Order: sequence, then structure tokens, then C-alpha cells
Amino acid sequence: MAEPLHPAAIAHLPAFITAPGETDVLFVVMAIFVVLALIGMGVFYFKLHALPEQMAHRGQKVQFQIVAVLALLALFTHNHAFWIAGLLLALIPLPDFTTPLGSIARALERIAESKAPASTAPAPAPAPTPTSPPSTEPPVGPQGA
Repeated sequence: MAEPLHPAAIAHLPAFITAPGETDVLFVVMAIFVVLALIGMGVFYFKLHALPEQMAHRGQKVQFQIVAVLALLALFTHNHAFWIAGLLLALIPLPDFTTPLGSIARALERIAESKAPASTAPAPAPAPTPTSPPSTEPPVGPQGA
């Protein structure tokens, strides 16, 4: 049975107005929307925050580590300069210095091995020490008396 309206209420109430004791559907829908929106914004923030790390992942390990540290600093300090520096570092490819240096080191090792064969030759075994011949003198002391 429908309850009579309050005498001060207008005849045509909007649909979102609920009667006392009933569930407020608009409030429930908006609460779910706000929770989902907050979760969605958090996911978007962390995806955007991890963007420099994902871009630097295809680069060198040192570059990736520096970008990751800058991203963590930006996350914990809320300083956007760290994030921008990490993004710029992720976008700029660093030159590869380790491969040529490794090649130079291997070439120097080969040169050093080919020029020094005498120093690596095994030393001759030491000659055995000569033993003295047994003495022919009689023993001295109480044994010989």
C-alpha cells in the first residue's frame, strides 16, 4: 500500500527520492562508481608511473637500473623532475662502451700469450742433493769402548 505523501511535498517527486526505510539505489550505484573510479585512477597512475621503466627495459641493464631508481624516487618523493629525467633517459639510447672494451681486452690477452712463451715454460726440476758417503771412523763414545 502506498503511503500518502507529506502535505508539504510536491505531487511529482523525482525518481531518485526514496521513501523512508527503502534502499537508496542512486547512493549504492554512485558508491560503486566512486570505488571503481578510484581503483581505475590508481591503476592508470601506476601504469603511467612505470612507463619509463617499460621503455628502458629494451635498452641496456645499467640504463634500466638508473631509470628504475629515478622512478622510485619520483614515486616516494612526489617530485616530478625525477620522473621526467627517467623518461628522458629511457628515450635516449646510450652508446655501448662495454662491447668494444671487451674486444680490446681479449685482443690484448691473445697478444700477451703469443709474445711470452719463454716466461711460461716450466722450470727444470732441481737436482737431487748428493748424500755423503758413510764414514769409516769408529764411533766415539760409550758404544765404542
